[in-house]
Amino acid sequence: MGILNTLFRAVTWWDSQTLNTQLFTWRKGEKVGEDEGGNIYYQTSNGKRRWVIFNGEAEASRVNPDWHGWLHHTWDEPPTKAPIAHKAWEKPHLPNLTGTAMAYAPQGSLRQAKPKSRQDYEAWSPE
Repeated sequence: MGILNTLFRAVTWWDSQTLNTQLFTWRKGEKVGEDEGGNIYYQTSNGKRRWVIFNGEAEASRVNPDWHGWLHHTWDEPPTKAPIAHKAWEKPHLPNLTGTAMAYAPQGSLRQAKPKSRQDYEAWSPE
């Protein structure tokens, strides 16, 4: 099972890192920090390349805004060295919930657990 797992990792990326990414990270990567979701952030020694190794499924919306800004060179210092001040009205970061049971369903949607009766709807009937 070990060799099959290694071969599978050589060509897949959705459940972790590929074998090439792991080798590149091992050779050139310097760990910069880790977020509350367990994602680990790296950069090269000159700081030009930055990347994330996801803890689980590789889903870009799992990167919180602080680390997203660092990954895209919006600011130079990572959130571990220069934490960003948050406002009291800011909500905590959530990953994209589309396609899950926690996805947003507007009022009156058929996807709601118990759709409410529509008082404002009148069915059309031809004359």
